[in-house]
Amino acid sequence: MTTGLWIILDHVVALLCTTAWFGSGVALTLRRTRLALACLVAAVLVTLVRVGTVAILAGRGWWFAQEKALLELPLLGAAGAAAVVLAGRKLLTTRRGQGSGASLGGVVSVFTAAYAALAGLVATFLVGYPLTVGTALITISLVCAGALLTARVVTSTADNTADVDIAQIPEDRGAISRRRFLAWTSGAVMVTAAGAGTGLSFLPAESVTRGGGPGRSSRTAVSVADLRGADSPAPGGTVRRHILTAKKATVRLPSGREIDAWTYDGEVPGPAITATKGDLIEVRLRNADIEDGLTLHWHGYDVPCGEDGAPGVTQPVVTPGAEFVYRFRADQVGTYWYHTHHASHIGVRKGLYGTLVVQPRDGQRADEQSAPQQVDLTLPVHTFDGTVVIAGRDGQTEQPASPGASVRLRLINTDSDPHRIVLAGTPFRISAVDGRDLNQPGDVSDIGLRLPAGGRFDLVFVMPDTAVAVVVDDDLTGGLRLRPPGGASARIGDTSALPELDLLRYGAPAAAPFDPRKADRHFTMVLDRGVAMVDGRPAYAHTVNGRGHPSIPDQLVAEGDIVRFTVVNRSLETHPWHLHGHPVLLLSRDGTPSTGSPLWVDTFDVRPGETWEVAFRATNPGIWMNHCHNLPHAHQGGMMLRLCYDGVTTPFGGSHGRSPGHGH
Repeated sequence: MTTGLWIILDHVVALLCTTAWFGSGVALTLRRTRLALACLVAAVLVTLVRVGTVAILAGRGWWFAQEKALLELPLLGAAGAAAVVLAGRKLLTTRRGQGSGASLGGVVSVFTAAYAALAGLVATFLVGYPLTVGTALITISLVCAGALLTARVVTSTADNTADVDIAQIPEDRGAISRRRFLAWTSGAVMVTAAGAGTGLSFLPAESVTRGGGPGRSSRTAVSVADLRGADSPAPGGTVRRHILTAKKATVRLPSGREIDAWTYDGEVPGPAITATKGDLIEVRLRNADIEDGLTLHWHGYDVPCGEDGAPGVTQPVVTPGAEFVYRFRADQVGTYWYHTHHASHIGVRKGLYGTLVVQPRDGQRADEQSAPQQVDLTLPVHTFDGTVVIAGRDGQTEQPASPGASVRLRLINTDSDPHRIVLAGTPFRISAVDGRDLNQPGDVSDIGLRLPAGGRFDLVFVMPDTAVAVVVDDDLTGGLRLRPPGGASARIGDTSALPELDLLRYGAPAAAPFDPRKADRHFTMVLDRGVAMVDGRPAYAHTVNGRGHPSIPDQLVAEGDIVRFTVVNRSLETHPWHLHGHPVLLLSRDGTPSTGSPLWVDTFDVRPGETWEVAFRATNPGIWMNHCHNLPHAHQGGMMLRLCYDGVTTPFGGSHGRSPGHGH
């Protein structure tokens, strides 16, 4: 069973545990002795099961069980043991016909165990990882406050009833005074502890984490504003100039449906930018009427930092009437895309995206040179209000392709959620992932491909004499059909049962350009949900190590460092992780090493309960965003931080690269 399923099972067991303890307390208060005893036994058994699920999660990684093992179970164990002693023994004697089974100590102890179980569950969902002293103090204080309040309520109830068995409270004034003094003293201690815990929770985090490497040096500072691209192409190259005007427009899809879109040049997707390796790409971005502003980010393309398009970090936002010029040399061959990086959870969804494809200088790849004809299609996949659109076309579209032609399909996921891709009707190879070629990819067929948010697959095959279909998310009514001239339409069966290809086992292994075991810095990012400050406001955030942007410490690196990331997902949602300016080498998933072709990616899906190890060499100086590419998670949820090179500064925005009102 996967770690994600164990997390869900542990949540279910924790809920059952809480319910059983509360059920026992309520039944005990109502003098339902048999039911109270049954619930108490069930609560103890479920608590023991919870110990087992927490132990299994701890075996999968301490991140998944820290607050459970250090706070929840000890607190519940102490309260539960007291309940068994104080209430269980009384219930057993009552079952033998002696007494009523209800006593002040028994009722309070059982409810205290219930509060402990509930507090642990709430701590997991509202705070999560990491467990802090502040969280522990607040949790313990709330449980004790619940116990005191319960004692007060039970005592008041008993004082007004003729049944004295449940109370068994001394009536002399001295005992009453001592009880009141104890209650007031305990309350004062709890309020003090809770206040201290709250204060500790609001202490600012360190601004920088070094990952085990040295701190900042005294080297001369370099501004990201000076880290700009080349101003001329490589020998033999040319200058590719584009002007992109961002504006609102009504876009009509082939089906006739109209969309109120935000566009580049009135098109969705925006104009395709193509180049040959060594060319100089120059794009002048103009903002006609996008009130919130925008930028251009070259997703997956390792441009110099000043061209990255991160607002408040590498440039100011391009407001209406303003413009910004991006210029960089096309040194990376492959499939990429561009999109706004300001308030991108809105802008990209509404259409501010386009494609970037760089061809090799010789015009052909090795796997295409023998083909008599070439079909090269760039297919951005996007969703408008629930409708999947491929390359700006909704519904099912057809593309002619002659038998024997060499076909390359460049699939780009421009959404915030993954897409399942099936290529039916022919064997094929995944030639490249995120623009980077794989080593000796083999033919596959009848297989599903999971395309992460922001990710790209290049699928290559030789066109057969029958139709081929691209199916997205197992929807047979849409997608793309490639059909030989005069050939019949593709007949595709249900694709939902096809297995998913594991890319970590695909292709042939090859030596890495560095030894990831000798990392100069190692950063761990635990992805979770919890209450955190996001842009100065409390929110139920998507967190990194318990914090939201901009409170997440910067990751400090130095040029030339080998950097290793451990990315852990404690949450119940998938997080497509994306580092700007650098491809990362996927090393392992859940402790299982990659055995296929080296996978250099710029976005990788971290599913619930997964732990990924990745590495890269820091060779592109700058200040780079490092974030979840589910864009609402990043912008609204705060799941983003910065990777900062030693000695690089930014004149834009505040200490975390965001001025008031800036969006991601």
